[in-house]
Amino acid sequence: MTSATVTAPPGPHDWVRQWRLEQLERAGYPSADALLLSGRLDVDIHEAARLLRSGCPVRTAVRILV
Repeated sequence: MTSATVTAPPGPHDWVRQWRLEQLERAGYPSADALLLSGRLDVDIHEAARLLRSGCPVRTAVRILV
């Protein structure tokens, strides 16, 4: 027996998550961290970017934000 992968159709907010992901990657977050943060609408991406600009290490910034 094989397993099937079910892909949900794009939701109305998928473009928001994609934009947030791109902004976080542009700010300097590695893809995995950017993906985690982009899905959390309680995370302020402007604050996330500011943390990195001010010299905060990525690991510390992620811990602060989540």
